[in-house]
Amino acid sequence: GSVRNTNRVEYVVGTYKPDLIFHAAAHKHVPLMEDSPNEAIKNNVIGTYKTAMAAAACGVKKFVLISTDKAVNPTNIMGASKRLCEMIIQSFDRKLKLGQALNLPPLYQHMENGERRMIEQPGNIDYPKTEFVAVRFGNVLGSNGSVIPRFKEQIAKGGPVTVTHPDIIRYFMTIPEAASLVLQAGTYANGGEIFVLDMGSPVKIDALARNLIRLSGLKPDEDIQITYTGLRPGEKLYEEKLMSEEGMLTTPNHLIHIGCPIPFDMEKFLPQLQTLMDAAYDGRDDIIRSLVEEVVPTYRPAGAHGTAEKTETYKEQLKMIQAQESAPV
Repeated sequence: GSVRNTNRVEYVVGTYKPDLIFHAAAHKHVPLMEDSPNEAIKNNVIGTYKTAMAAAACGVKKFVLISTDKAVNPTNIMGASKRLCEMIIQSFDRKLKLGQALNLPPLYQHMENGERRMIEQPGNIDYPKTEFVAVRFGNVLGSNGSVIPRFKEQIAKGGPVTVTHPDIIRYFMTIPEAASLVLQAGTYANGGEIFVLDMGSPVKIDALARNLIRLSGLKPDEDIQITYTGLRPGEKLYEEKLMSEEGMLTTPNHLIHIGCPIPFDMEKFLPQLQTLMDAAYDGRDDIIRSLVEEVVPTYRPAGAHGTAEKTETYKEQLKMIQAQESAPV
């Protein structure tokens, strides 16, 4: 089923009554979401809202949103949409704790014939039990769309290996590590937190590509060429783990931290969400970015060719890489 299908989501959650929901459903392809921002809003944002509503109505104990480091100071619609998802989770948690669950606005149900009608609030949502949290981390090695499988495929074909920019930097962790930390973060949840996983040191994608070529018994720039294709729409040189305003709290696991939520006007946010949803379902890509900028103050669109700005954050990450490279083995 689709998280955009209200009836299906409510049926599945209501029928099987899970104790715990890990919400990972999202369009994650940055350039595609730049091209079709209405899809990012409908699937990522409204899909999260509908799933969270079903979780609250059915008394799910914990709802864990899988977020991304791209939600921090986002430069693309995909990252901004995930920040909106975090704000939805924080809004649900706050409303439920205040006993104001019935004040959460109902959303349109998008019908197959193109018509929309208002849906009624689930009858038992005023007896909520759900704790809503988010877990934020970066790229996962070996996952669908990850650079490693792509580089290996390019090397096997004799090259070239394509890298967007010689200076691009990213954080990585393995699938087992990410999965285990997400599960553990869920056990720490009291509701409303944004957990941040320690991704270790950042990695230069160019160096990663060259090391993979060498591990294949070949020489970069000789046996296998490396070509630079340019930053894609919405992309930036580096990713951040946490907004500076959020600070950090510790947990019993030193690889899991808690960001102190950035305050926002929830009563203003929820009507803005309705406006944003209407624009998305009307296909108003011409105004969606400006609407998102109003709702997400940290969103700064990168433009058609990304942003290669080397900020202080980028320089700090580069120092971490250099220190790691110079450390004794």
